[in-house]
Amino acid sequence: MTARRIIFLTLFLVSFAALTVLMAVTLSPNGYGVLDFLVLGCFIVTLPWTIIGFWNAVIGLAVMRLSRDPARAVCPIDVGDPSTALTSRTAILSCVRNEDVSRLETNLNAMLTNLVRSGESSAFTLFVLSDSFVDEIVQAEQALADRLARRWSNKISVVYRRREDNPGFKAGNIEDFCDRWGKDYDFALVLDADSYMSAEAMLGLVRRMEANPKLGILQSLVVGLPTDSAFARIFQFGMRLGMRSYTIGSAWWQGDCGPYWGHNAVLRIKPFIDHCRLPKLPGKGPLSGWVLSHDQVEAVMMRRAGYEVRVLPQEGGSYEENPPHLLEFIRRDLRWCQGNLQYKRLLSMPGLKPVSRIQLVLAILMFIGSPAWVGFMVSAAWLGMTDTGVAPFRADTGAAIFLTIMTMVFAPKLATIADILLRSDLRRAFGGFFRVIVSSAGEILYAAMLAPIMAVAHTLFIGGLVFGKTIGWGAQGRDLERLPLGLTAKKLWPQTLFGLVGVIWISQQPFALVWPVLPIAIGPLLAIPAAILTSTHFLGLAGIKSTLWRIPEESDPPAELWALNLPALAGREVAAEIETHVQARVHGESVPVPIPVKA
Repeated sequence: MTARRIIFLTLFLVSFAALTVLMAVTLSPNGYGVLDFLVLGCFIVTLPWTIIGFWNAVIGLAVMRLSRDPARAVCPIDVGDPSTALTSRTAILSCVRNEDVSRLETNLNAMLTNLVRSGESSAFTLFVLSDSFVDEIVQAEQALADRLARRWSNKISVVYRRREDNPGFKAGNIEDFCDRWGKDYDFALVLDADSYMSAEAMLGLVRRMEANPKLGILQSLVVGLPTDSAFARIFQFGMRLGMRSYTIGSAWWQGDCGPYWGHNAVLRIKPFIDHCRLPKLPGKGPLSGWVLSHDQVEAVMMRRAGYEVRVLPQEGGSYEENPPHLLEFIRRDLRWCQGNLQYKRLLSMPGLKPVSRIQLVLAILMFIGSPAWVGFMVSAAWLGMTDTGVAPFRADTGAAIFLTIMTMVFAPKLATIADILLRSDLRRAFGGFFRVIVSSAGEILYAAMLAPIMAVAHTLFIGGLVFGKTIGWGAQGRDLERLPLGLTAKKLWPQTLFGLVGVIWISQQPFALVWPVLPIAIGPLLAIPAAILTSTHFLGLAGIKSTLWRIPEESDPPAELWALNLPALAGREVAAEIETHVQARVHGESVPVPIPVKA
């Protein structure tokens, strides 16, 4: 791992230096003034994530193409013996806060059904850990817990606990479980309210934890569930493209200092209790108090204690729901933004591994890069309008740096696209060669228009933090519903203004020089109508019917998804009917199973 990290650091530093020099040369025609240094400084801040994403993608593609088992190549741990019974005790932690109880019940019943069918349910206990405070939801949760306990009695234990007070948010919720019940369990399988995992995925993680006593956290690769939201459909298709190459590449050099995303992962409870209690940050203001983005802090503390933190970068069996519309997507991102910026207060924690400190710095730069990008665009445009008689930029190096940066930004997606097109099984799973090409092109354009919308949102929010603005921790909206015009305009008018100014600036420049940046202005300009349209049921249904942006779970739905009644899989009625009968048989009911028919 040391050699790999030296190689990766060398690639990063060489790329960073080359791009910095190239930008400096591009700004050189008129010498260097204040604006030139502002452009260069903002550009430098945006580079780390771009460069790391590029080299993760390159390494990830090499591993995917050259290794028979890419996941094992970068996560070389003992997988355990699937033929033997589990010897450990695992608590399944379903952490909820004012969530849709009916949807939660559907997911939990489906997961428990699969666990019972596996024959290993006695090794698990389900804990529904509630931080809810809405009376109606609390009553529904209590009724849900009673139904689950009755239905699964003698097969798997179900415990419901609600905190009257909610210190520490989700991290505090799990800490409370650890203090009350942690000593009775070896592992905790952490779920969000929208998490869903197959029995095979859960058992695979637990067996690996049993077989590797120095493994503290094992994070599974989480993919989006099939969705009827047009916004989420395109977004998670792009995530599916970029995530595999990126995660495999990062696991190649991070190794035992891997990430933890806070859900769909297994924790070793004793060292988690002993070493991963989060501090309450002193002082006042939005960056003090309880840590919002708790997960990566817990990961670096677990690694500091001498336990490995690894990601298993293989798809299948581990799912989540993505935000159904743009406003909810922004709200979730801003909570992460505030939480990640709190890491500045934690960088001085003693005993952290060097890679762990780098991870915290990168988590901060993930969001600091947004105001730097906005500053770069604005200052570069301003510099371009200065009239000195000499062009402020070199056209040749400017074109070279633009093409280089665009290639690096989209490298994770391009790498996975290449792997998909080179493998017949993946081509079929994603809908075939033509659909992969068209869907990928559309998603890349979509991402290019979405990025400046998010950058403006991050920039305004970070500016607001200075004046005490905070996002807090609320329940995530998960239902698809058409956004009202008034609310959407109230939230997205700054993006619209940014786009309008950008279009006006572009219209005054030689089009042959500025056309590549047109999506940067058009995306924010159309933010309001785009947000409303992509939140409609009509456009979501149109996306499903078009078969574009199709993920493998739509092409061939896994059996574990049949019981979720997902609208995106509504054409699989026969499969759902079969699953209903199979579940009935699991509970000892005498119900004939229909003959399977290809849906």
